[in-house]
Amino acid sequence: MTAVHYEFDRKKRIEPENDVWYSQPGSMTSEREYVLGTNDEEIARLGLQHRAWKARSLDAWRLAEIGSGHTVLDVGCGPGYASLDLAELVGPSGRVVAIDQSARFLEALGRMCHERGVENVTAYRADLEAGEFVSVLADRMWCRWVLSFVKSPRDVLARMAAALCPGGALVLHEYFDYSTWRTAPRCPEVEEFVDAAMASWRDAGGEPDIGIALPPWIEELGLEIRQVRPIIDIVTTDQASWAWLRAFIDVGRRRLIEMGYLSESRSTAIWRAFTEFEATPRARMITPAVLEIVAVPSGRAPLPLATAQ
Repeated sequence: MTAVHYEFDRKKRIEPENDVWYSQPGSMTSEREYVLGTNDEEIARLGLQHRAWKARSLDAWRLAEIGSGHTVLDVGCGPGYASLDLAELVGPSGRVVAIDQSARFLEALGRMCHERGVENVTAYRADLEAGEFVSVLADRMWCRWVLSFVKSPRDVLARMAAALCPGGALVLHEYFDYSTWRTAPRCPEVEEFVDAAMASWRDAGGEPDIGIALPPWIEELGLEIRQVRPIIDIVTTDQASWAWLRAFIDVGRRRLIEMGYLSESRSTAIWRAFTEFEATPRARMITPAVLEIVAVPSGRAPLPLATAQ
């Protein structure tokens, strides 16, 4: 296994500025930059994103029957907000194995585990793009918005399928039509932002509409799809999903300047137009379309999947 194992040390006080909570071997996976970076602002934005999507995540995990005693693999865990929720679901007799390529994100997860006294999470630093993975056989597996960012998503999916135990279940949330992110009434500047974000994503080797490719790949890899459904919402300014999309525009437009996809003037114009639109009565946004998939190894007894509310 090429991934680096991050051990939590709960016997001493963790001071993130002066200390680290994981071992540092001589050679480590490099900190490849995420599309939106890995700084403190992005960690905070991901927390907002997770809160906006928490109810949907819990619904999906319920469908997959994630529960006490399970070993759950959180693929591309980021700062670990979902990992902490999963740790609560599996309880002290279960464990969560969280993997991500970003040391900064895993440090954030370590701090939160320490602060909350969570002891059933183990984190590994692994670059999925480089073929790194963990030698874990998982009862359940969770992956959200990871396959859309890697250059070889089918290879990563194959490693995930191989790590699933015979009675297990895989849960995926991936975009399948990112361009559904629109406003009502129309705000052309928001559409300009979405188009620029998708272009930067694809130029980096990802595919924002990867969900379209997933069902046939999953079946080719020997899994059976037990649940597949689209998730798309129309949200108003008082909803958590609005705050998630708003933060993405704010952080994303500045990141797109750094990457050369927006000029300063266009970024300013986009933000001005969005805030003016946001202040109008009855403003609404349509969210980027997500595909939810629950899949199990072939031959497994059917999960009693009920429509989540």
